[in-house]
Amino acid sequence: MPELKALEEAVEALDPPALAEFRRWFAEFDAAAWDRQLDADLTAGKLDALLSEAVDDRLVGS
Repeated sequence: MPELKALEEAVEALDPPALAEFRRWFAEFDAAAWDRQLDADLTAGKLDALLSEAVDDRLVGS
């Protein structure tokens, strides 16, 4: 993965203000990727069993 090593080196070379900006950007990028994956998993029904279990636990616990 030479491109990954190049990215690591580029990040390491950033000055503090640029690193802060990169971290802000990456946090937003990562959160958006997480949201897309969660939406895809929900649409595909991959979380149905967990949701059903949570509802059952809620009903029993009330």
